[in-house]
Amino acid sequence: MSFDDIGEVACRPQDARVFEHGWQSWSPTGAYRWQDPPPRPADETIQVLCYRPETPVPDGTFQGEGLLAIEAGDRSVELWSAPSPLRVPSIRVREERGRLVVSADGPVRHHRAETGLAQALRDWAGTMAEPRAFPAVPPMWCTWYGYWDKVTDADVIGNLELAERHGLSADMFLIDDGYEAEIGDWLEGRPGFGSLERAVDAVTGAGRRAGIWTAPFLVGRRSRIFREHPDWLVRGAYAGRMWNQELAVLDVTHPEAADHLTGVFRTFAAMGITHFKLDYLYAGALAGRRNEDIDPIAAYRRGLELVRQGAGPGATLHGCGAPMLPSIGLVDIMRVSPDIAPTLHPRSGDISQPSQLGARLTGAAREFLHARWWVNDPDCIILRPEVEARQEWAAHIGRTGGLRGSSDPIAALDDWGLETTRRLMVATATDPS
Repeated sequence: MSFDDIGEVACRPQDARVFEHGWQSWSPTGAYRWQDPPPRPADETIQVLCYRPETPVPDGTFQGEGLLAIEAGDRSVELWSAPSPLRVPSIRVREERGRLVVSADGPVRHHRAETGLAQALRDWAGTMAEPRAFPAVPPMWCTWYGYWDKVTDADVIGNLELAERHGLSADMFLIDDGYEAEIGDWLEGRPGFGSLERAVDAVTGAGRRAGIWTAPFLVGRRSRIFREHPDWLVRGAYAGRMWNQELAVLDVTHPEAADHLTGVFRTFAAMGITHFKLDYLYAGALAGRRNEDIDPIAAYRRGLELVRQGAGPGATLHGCGAPMLPSIGLVDIMRVSPDIAPTLHPRSGDISQPSQLGARLTGAAREFLHARWWVNDPDCIILRPEVEARQEWAAHIGRTGGLRGSSDPIAALDDWGLETTRRLMVATATDPS
């Protein structure tokens, strides 16, 4: 799409701060001085996985996805945003003869505030979602950062027992990636995992809630779904490469694929699972040829509605890697940052990639969304001794109002890690900050 000029700000560029809001959970988000280059993808694959693939950013330009704000030196704020979650333009700002010129590839709303950037963002967020109460969400424990994709049912049960012994108040145990046979084959177990039913029964039998991870809109090329149902895939959509394979996209507008998706979550719900971590959701909004000719954002929202239909009205939907604005009103919890990692810096230098630094910067920049659009998820508490800068990560978690969830093997925690984890494992704040 072409970009049309829609406004300008008459301030010296060197006096301005520009707030870029990223497209999805992992996309870098923050306020940057004009002279400080904002984060950009390290390569084309990361552009697909963590940024908005259709609109790469030209050099010398700032770009927000559905939201861009400029704070002048006098604390006045000019803010441009999507008119609704259903249509999310890319919004750019460039320097032209000493002025800041704003353009967009679709309709926008314009706001002006004299309150400074932080308050302007909070006020704006309140205009984008229907007011609702967000009940406190208890803390959880997650398998991912301790066991990765080699998790077993015994790991789940063992940490369930250790949580009870050490007084860690995890209300929900989330079985993350690693239980499934392949990406897309969610109801077929990986032989090395053991029994999903056994793990879920142990969790619910202990009076805790059970959670499960899926990437519901992804289909790996090694999967049975990919081999047997090529007509269920979005044609021409490339979702990147992960798990040592190319990734396709499930076409939720295909009636049989839609029935399959709903059936997966209905089956999990029948097992007693009530919390659904929905990852890599960006795939559902990728452009491509679908069975039904609808806009990618409309297809994405339909996909989440199908998940809700299968999971049930009382289930908790927990988004991750998800287009932010298009998810408003459809998820209960949302990851608002890239993944944490045991390392402070990302390997590639790109802060959309797993690292403590990226998770801290983008998570803090999106704190204004908590209890306005959903419950924020800043990602997990990991505090075992080998985690770099673990005191700083604990302090960041302590400043957020969002979901608290430990993901260390409990036996790997030293005294400081155990005590700090215990202290941080509290329910979410219910009031927006």
